[in-house]
Amino acid sequence: MPLAACNRRLTHCKRLPFRRISLFFFFAVVFSISSCSPSNRLDGYVYYRLNANPTTLDPALITDVSGASIAAKLFNGLVKLNDDLEIVPDIAEKWEVSKDGLRYRFYLKKGVSFINGREVEAQDFKYSFERVLNSKTKSPNTWVFDKVEGEKEFQKGIAKEVKGFKVIDGYTFEIKLKRPFSPFLSMLTMTPAYVIPKEDIDKGTGLFVLKKWLHNRELILERNENYFGDKAKVKGIVYKIIPEDLTAVTEFELGNLDVISLPASAYSKFKKDKQWSSRIISMRGLNTYYLGMNSSRHPFDSANLRRAVSYAIDRKKILETFYENRGRPAQGPVPDLLRKWEIKDNSREGSEYDPRKAKEIIKREGMSGIKAKMYVTADQDVVDLAEIIQSYLLSAGIAVDIKQLEWSAYKDALNKGEADMFWLSWWADYPDAENFLFPLFHSSNFGSAGNRTRYANREADFLIEQGQNALNEKDRNRFYREAEEIIIKESPRVSFWHRTDFLVTQPWIKGYRVYPIYTMDKGMDVRIER
Repeated sequence: MPLAACNRRLTHCKRLPFRRISLFFFFAVVFSISSCSPSNRLDGYVYYRLNANPTTLDPALITDVSGASIAAKLFNGLVKLNDDLEIVPDIAEKWEVSKDGLRYRFYLKKGVSFINGREVEAQDFKYSFERVLNSKTKSPNTWVFDKVEGEKEFQKGIAKEVKGFKVIDGYTFEIKLKRPFSPFLSMLTMTPAYVIPKEDIDKGTGLFVLKKWLHNRELILERNENYFGDKAKVKGIVYKIIPEDLTAVTEFELGNLDVISLPASAYSKFKKDKQWSSRIISMRGLNTYYLGMNSSRHPFDSANLRRAVSYAIDRKKILETFYENRGRPAQGPVPDLLRKWEIKDNSREGSEYDPRKAKEIIKREGMSGIKAKMYVTADQDVVDLAEIIQSYLLSAGIAVDIKQLEWSAYKDALNKGEADMFWLSWWADYPDAENFLFPLFHSSNFGSAGNRTRYANREADFLIEQGQNALNEKDRNRFYREAEEIIIKESPRVSFWHRTDFLVTQPWIKGYRVYPIYTMDKGMDVRIER
């Protein structure tokens, strides 16, 4: 997700092998589960699963998907995304963008209130956005507003306010940028752009109110009866924090959870079960899973060797077998749902499986028998995939040593550039191709900012920047297409697939929908019909 701070997170696919368990162990698990039984459910509440406790629900500080998905139900911004990934009004009823692409003027709806009863005004957005940039907040999301005029002076303490945030009147708010930045409006749909009241930063304007948070156990959201739009169709939401996939699946089968994302370990089981197969829904994700290579040092500072790695791996076969077709083949770093251009045939060098060509390149480069370190997390699914990749590369003449690390150590190692190769994914924070190009491939973003392959190409940098500054979609797409074609040719990474998520719902759950970006789900449509 991401969130670019969340997106600049490290993510990876979860695929645990499905193992049969003994009847005794099954009953032991069921008996030991401490979560609620159906009889203890809150009437009219829908029950979801979280696999980890959210770090925070403060919009300025959120960097994880679970926190962002909950915050989307508690807070609102100026704008939001509709089902077609178009930007539509939220608290702003309309807006104007100047011809030079620098000024964004928003006209707020009247009668929108915080949970404490106070009406939202333009000054609240100014406070909320400056709070993100305030050094005292220590927000990891300052990049969302780093194109705003005067943000640097404010962060350094030179100015008392951000020059580019202007309150015109009580219901009119204006933002001025330092230079045109085409994805800016999309970025205002993210959690750091949510509005909060200065006097009570925990109270939002959303469809729901946070009623209770028992850390590492559950969160309870209650319907906001004073919401400014259509009310939620359920009385509330209960998020049960269940780290283990097996426990979550068992809880679902017992009726204690209403919706779960199907772990790979249970996918085939539910798909083949007539009781559940018709209840499975899918969502084509805005993400890209990839094998990264450190382009800043030997041996993968050679673009030819990187192309050889790409030729050596049969990604289509891995997707169809190991990954059970739970995704779509990736042509490049930009997801198929966001790419608004065709990649030219002559730009796809290295993207197809050709083991003969891989061996020829390695031999020609004098790199036969070369060794490389591949870092992965200790999750068994990732280890299994790494071993498949290892086998392909060994056949081509590259000996790969797999090194497993626990999550925090893995993240730190990749940010420092220790790995020769690594397995990661990237998820959209906002629906713009720029989100899959600038953080991942611009030379200003080495390490934790997103460019963990440490790829640097001046022409690609220039084209990405031109796309960011373009004032019309046609020019923007042309620049992004040209940048992506250069990146595909130079192969700093091998793009494998765009993952499709599968969820299953209980028969009494109606209207549940799954969204490609976590901030889109406001909890509006789901209802319970028993």
